[in-house]
Amino acid sequence: MTKQKISKKVSTTLINSLGAGVVPRLGLEYIAVGREKELNSLLQNLTDISEGVAAFRFIIGNYGSGKSFILQLLRNKAMEQGFVVADADLSTERRLAGSHNEGLATYRELMSHLATKTRPDGGALVAILEGWINKIQQEVVKETGMRPNDEGFDDQVEAKIREVVHYIEDLVHGFDFANVVIAYWRSYRLDDDNLKNASLRWLRGEFNTKTEARAALGVRVIIDDETWYDYIKLLAKFVAEIGYQGLLIFIDEAVNLYQISTTVTREKNYNRLLGMFNDTMQCKAEHLGIFIGGTTQFLEDQNRGLFADPAWRRRTKESRFITQSNTQEYFGPVIRLNPLSETEILTLLQNLLAIHTVNFGYDSLLKSADLQTFIQEITTRLGAEALLTPGEIIRDFISILNLLYQSPDIKFPELIHGSNFQPTVAGEEENLDDDVAEFSL
Repeated sequence: MTKQKISKKVSTTLINSLGAGVVPRLGLEYIAVGREKELNSLLQNLTDISEGVAAFRFIIGNYGSGKSFILQLLRNKAMEQGFVVADADLSTERRLAGSHNEGLATYRELMSHLATKTRPDGGALVAILEGWINKIQQEVVKETGMRPNDEGFDDQVEAKIREVVHYIEDLVHGFDFANVVIAYWRSYRLDDDNLKNASLRWLRGEFNTKTEARAALGVRVIIDDETWYDYIKLLAKFVAEIGYQGLLIFIDEAVNLYQISTTVTREKNYNRLLGMFNDTMQCKAEHLGIFIGGTTQFLEDQNRGLFADPAWRRRTKESRFITQSNTQEYFGPVIRLNPLSETEILTLLQNLLAIHTVNFGYDSLLKSADLQTFIQEITTRLGAEALLTPGEIIRDFISILNLLYQSPDIKFPELIHGSNFQPTVAGEEENLDDDVAEFSL
C-alpha cells in the first residue's frame, strides 16, 4: 500500500479524532470517500453564493451517515475559496428561538466560531475588521500618495469606510450596524480600547440592554433573540462588500429542535427556520449560505418533525418522480445521504490504515483481503444494515489498529473472529455524546 504524504499534526489529529468518534477539523480530504455527487452539488452553491445568490440546504441522514463530516468538509473548502464561515451545534441551550435567549446563544456561538482561511480556528471577527481597515489604508496611500501620519489621511480612510457601509444602511438594522462598524474604525484610529471592546461586544451580541449599548456606542438597538438572524444577513452583505466571497453558516444537530418537548416552542423554532429558508429562496438575502445537518426523523416525522407542518412538507418532500424512479436528487433543498457501498468502505479502511502506519511509523502486515474480511465479519455479526452507518465501523477499526500496534503478539484474525469481538451498533447513541453519535463518513 502506498504511503500517505501527510504531516504528523494532521495524522495525529485524524487518528485521535476518529478514534474518539469526533469529526476532525484537519485532514478531511485524506478520508473523503463516496460523497462526490453530494459535495459537487454543495460546491455549486458556493459558486452561486459568491455571485450574490443565497442558498439553503439540509443535509439529512441517520446517526453516523455523514452529516457532520460533509458539513465540516464543505466548511474547509469554503475557507479555501475565500468565504467567511461560522458553525454551531444546536443543543438545549442553543436553538433558533426561545424564551431564554436560546436563539441569541446560537448567534453568539456562531460569532465565536467565525473563521476565514487565515483564521481557520474561529475568533476571526477582529482579523476581518482590521484586515479590511489595513486594506483601505493601503488604497489611500496608493491613490493619494499620503502617508498614515499625514494630516487628512484618516479622513480619507473614513470616507472609504463610509462608502462601504452605505450599502448596508438601508437594510433592516443596517443603520446601527454601520454605526458600530464606524465606531470600531474610530477606536482603531484613536487607539481607544474601551470603544473597540464595546464595538466588538455589540457585534457579538453581548450587550444585554439597549441602555447599556446606547451609553457605550450611541446606538438604539441591540442584537437579541428576535433579531439575531437579521444581523447574520447584514454580516453576509458586509463581508461580501469588503472582499470576501460571502458568509456560510453551518448548523448541526438539528435533531435537538425535534426533541423539544413543548409543542409551542418547537413550532416557534420551526417557524424561525422557515423564515430563514424563505429568505434565501426568495433572494431576500445576499451572499449567504445556510447549511443544516439533521436526522431523517427531524425532517420526516409527521408528528414532531418538519413534515408536521404542511408548509415544510411542501418545500422539502421528494418529488413523486424522484420516488418513482428510485434515484437521488442532489440539487434540491434536501440532500439525503445514501449509504456507502462496500467498495467505498473498503477504500476508506485502506486510507485509514495508511494514515495509521504513517502516524506511528510502522509497516502494516494487513492486506486488502484482511480489510474485506473485517467488513464481512461485521456484516455477519450485525447484518448488512449496519453498514449503512460507517461511523462506528471507523471507530472499531481504529481501535483494532491501535491494539495491533501496541500488542504485536495479537493476530488480526484472532481479534476479529474471537467471541469477544462485538462491533459497535450504529445508532445506539444513548451512552455517547452527540459528537460521537453524529460522526461518520
